Amino acid sequence: MTGMDITIHASFLPQDDPVAATAFYRDTLGFEVRNDVEYGGMHWITVGPPDQPGTSIVLYPPAASPGITVDERRIIAEMMAKGTFATLLLATADLESTFERVQARDAEIVQEPTDQPYGVRDCAVRDPAGNLIRIQEVRNDG
Repeated sequence: MTGMDITIHASFLPQDDPVAATAFYRDTLGFEVRNDVEYGGMHWITVGPPDQPGTSIVLYPPAASPGITVDERRIIAEMMAKGTFATLLLATADLESTFERVQARDAEIVQEPTDQPYGVRDCAVRDPAGNLIRIQEVRNDG
């Protein structure tokens, strides 16, 4: 039996300020903006690394999710503000220079580059919506 040919096409992360979200992912992380769909004053912004055209992140307005209640909207907004709603794990070959660039652009720093007890070296920042962005050092030594 052969394996299925499934790749990761897009993942969703919430955003509550399309201008700030675009600036963070484009200018701070160096992603390209692939699409910006506006509907009813809300934006769905698709971004991704320039060298990975097949993998994207859709920054979406969580308030627009169909079927969620007013209470659920409030809870999501509270969790986003605390930074406990969504997480993104990124990888880079050079953690120190990546961290310096992100820090220089005034991203909110959660943790400076650290050797974690579980065997990785990473750092953590928050995007403008409060999402936790962990950047892990992944060396391509072969």
